Amino acid sequence: MTDPDDHAAVVLEVLKRAVAEALERKRRLGQYYVVWRNGRAACIGPDAPVVCNSSGTGTARATGGETERGNS
Repeated sequence: MTDPDDHAAVVLEVLKRAVAEALERKRRLGQYYVVWRNGRAACIGPDAPVVCNSSGTGTARATGGETERGNS
């Protein structure tokens, strides 16, 4: 039988890999992506809208050169 902590670690690694692949695919396609930063949604990418969230409160648009992959 496997340890629950080992299982959780494997699941976390799979999820991290899936997110990294999705972000890389969006980068290659030139699409923006949305991340959670400083308690708010932030749109990252060259075509990111100025207003990123549906409430219209106006989160700042980040430049396309920023990356989120290193923040695990």
